[in-house]
Amino acid sequence: QVQLVESGGGLVQPGGSLRLSCAASGIIFSIDVMGWYRQAPGKERELVADITNGGSTNYADSVKGRFTISRDNAKKTVYLQMNSLKPEDTAVYYCKIAYRRFYYSNLPLDAWGQGTLVAVSS
Repeated sequence: QVQLVESGGGLVQPGGSLRLSCAASGIIFSIDVMGWYRQAPGKERELVADITNGGSTNYADSVKGRFTISRDNAKKTVYLQMNSLKPEDTAVYYCKIAYRRFYYSNLPLDAWGQGTLVAVSS
Protein backbone atom coordinates (compact mmCIF):
# COMPACT_ATOMS: atom_id res chain seq x y z
CA GLN A 1 0.00 0.00 0.00
CA VAL A 2 2.97 2.31 0.57
CA GLN A 3 5.76 2.96 -1.89
CA LEU A 4 9.12 4.55 -1.13
CA VAL A 5 11.01 5.87 -4.13
CA GLU A 6 14.70 6.55 -3.58
CA SER A 7 17.00 8.58 -5.78
CA GLY A 8 20.38 10.30 -5.73
CA GLY A 9 22.83 7.44 -5.43
CA GLY A 10 25.80 7.01 -7.69
CA LEU A 11 29.57 7.01 -8.00
CA VAL A 12 31.51 9.83 -6.39
CA GLN A 13 35.16 10.53 -5.60
CA PRO A 14 36.40 10.72 -2.01
CA GLY A 15 35.62 14.12 -0.57
CA GLY A 16 32.64 14.58 -2.83
CA SER A 17 28.98 15.02 -2.01
CA LEU A 18 25.68 13.36 -2.80
CA ARG A 19 22.10 14.04 -1.80
CA LEU A 20 19.69 11.15 -1.39
CA SER A 21 15.94 11.59 -1.56
CA CYS A 22 13.12 9.27 -0.54
CA ALA A 23 9.49 10.09 -1.28
CA ALA A 24 6.63 8.15 0.31
CA SER A 25 3.25 7.68 -1.29
CA GLY A 26 0.14 5.64 -0.65
CA ILE A 27 -2.29 5.37 2.24
CA ILE A 28 -0.51 7.28 4.98
CA PHE A 29 -2.16 9.22 7.75
CA SER A 30 1.03 10.15 9.55
CA ILE A 31 4.73 9.28 9.61
CA ASP A 32 6.37 8.87 12.99
CA VAL A 33 9.99 8.43 11.91
CA MET A 34 11.91 8.57 8.65
CA GLY A 35 15.43 7.27 8.39
CA TRP A 36 18.31 6.00 6.34
CA TYR A 37 20.13 2.71 6.76
CA ARG A 38 23.06 1.32 4.85
CA GLN A 39 24.57 -2.08 4.24
CA ALA A 40 28.04 -2.72 2.88
CA PRO A 41 29.01 -6.08 1.38
CA GLY A 42 29.57 -8.66 4.10
CA LYS A 43 28.40 -6.35 6.87
CA GLU A 44 25.22 -5.88 8.84
CA ARG A 45 22.72 -3.20 7.99
CA GLU A 46 23.20 -0.17 10.20
CA LEU A 47 21.28 2.97 11.01
CA VAL A 48 22.83 6.04 9.43
CA ALA A 49 20.39 8.71 10.56
CA ASP A 50 16.75 9.19 11.39
CA ILE A 51 14.39 12.06 12.04
CA THR A 52 11.08 12.28 13.87
CA ASN A 53 8.00 14.12 12.72
CA GLY A 54 8.96 16.89 15.12
CA GLY A 55 12.45 17.23 13.69
CA SER A 56 14.58 15.42 16.29
CA THR A 57 17.57 13.70 14.67
CA ASN A 58 20.00 10.89 15.41
CA TYR A 59 23.22 10.06 13.59
CA ALA A 60 25.68 7.23 13.58
CA ASP A 61 28.99 8.34 15.06
CA SER A 62 30.76 7.59 11.79
CA VAL A 63 28.76 10.21 9.87
CA LYS A 64 28.32 12.99 12.43
CA GLY A 65 29.47 16.30 11.08
CA ARG A 66 29.40 15.05 7.49
CA PHE A 67 25.81 13.92 6.86
CA THR A 68 22.61 15.86 7.44
CA ILE A 69 19.12 14.38 7.46
CA SER A 70 16.08 16.53 6.76
CA ARG A 71 12.47 16.11 5.80
CA ASP A 72 9.61 17.83 4.08
CA ASN A 73 6.46 16.72 5.83
CA ALA A 74 4.14 18.16 3.20
CA LYS A 75 5.89 16.14 0.49
CA LYS A 76 6.39 13.07 2.71
CA THR A 77 10.02 13.13 1.68
CA VAL A 78 13.25 12.59 3.59
CA TYR A 79 16.69 13.68 2.41
CA LEU A 80 20.23 12.75 3.30
CA GLN A 81 22.91 15.27 2.39
CA MET A 82 26.26 13.50 2.38
CA ASN A 83 29.42 15.60 2.36
CA SER A 84 33.10 14.72 2.63
CA LEU A 85 32.37 11.20 1.49
CA LYS A 86 34.84 8.46 2.33
CA PRO A 87 35.41 5.06 0.72
CA GLU A 88 34.01 3.44 3.86
CA ASP A 89 30.68 5.13 3.13
CA THR A 90 30.26 2.81 0.15
CA ALA A 91 27.08 0.82 0.66
CA VAL A 92 23.53 0.32 -0.46
CA TYR A 93 21.44 2.95 1.29
CA TYR A 94 17.85 2.15 2.28
CA CYS A 95 15.10 4.52 3.24
CA LYS A 96 12.72 3.44 6.00
CA ILE A 97 9.60 4.97 7.47
CA ALA A 98 7.38 4.10 10.41
CA TYR A 99 3.88 5.22 9.60
CA ARG A 100 0.21 4.94 10.45
CA ARG A 101 -2.42 4.34 7.79
CA PHE A 102 -5.39 5.76 9.67
CA TYR A 103 -6.07 8.10 12.55
CA TYR A 104 -7.20 5.17 14.69
CA SER A 105 -4.13 3.01 14.05
CA ASN A 106 -2.54 2.26 17.40
CA LEU A 107 0.72 0.77 16.14
CA PRO A 108 2.97 2.00 13.36
CA LEU A 109 3.86 -0.01 10.29
CA ASP A 110 7.23 0.02 8.60
CA ALA A 111 8.10 0.35 4.95
CA TRP A 112 11.44 0.10 3.18
CA GLY A 113 12.75 1.55 -0.02
CA GLN A 114 14.41 -0.58 -2.66
CA GLY A 115 17.90 0.70 -1.89
CA THR A 116 20.25 2.92 -3.84
CA LEU A 117 23.97 2.31 -4.28
CA VAL A 118 26.48 4.89 -3.12
CA ALA A 119 30.01 4.11 -4.31
CA VAL A 120 32.90 6.28 -3.12
CA SER A 121 36.04 5.53 -5.09
CA SER A 122 38.89 7.23 -6.89
